[in-house]
Amino acid sequence: QLVESGGGLVQAGDSLRLSCVASGRAFIRNVMAWFRQAPGKERELVAHIYTTRYYADSVKDRFTISRDNAKNTVYLQMNSLKPEDTAIYYCAAKIIGSRTYDSWGQGTQVTVSS
Repeated sequence: QLVESGGGLVQAGDSLRLSCVASGRAFIRNVMAWFRQAPGKERELVAHIYTTRYYADSVKDRFTISRDNAKNTVYLQMNSLKPEDTAIYYCAAKIIGSRTYDSWGQGTQVTVSS
């Protein structure tokens, strides 16, 4: 089970930190990711982390993904937010070596006003 928190309404240029707490299976064996889906658009991968990190080009140098294995938590620090970052953000997990993410959170809304 994944539970996100930290979304909200902010102005362009502001920062937000999303959190996702995982339960139910060994957190340390999971690749953790953040996806987002804007209105009328497909869900897209924003970032993932296991031992290395990946970022979508659209968020590189602005967003930072991190994890605290002791707390079973993954974070997404979002800086210099833009209106185009407005979306529902989802936390997701998959066992390392799996092809697809099989565990999803309920999503948290991030709205960036101009």
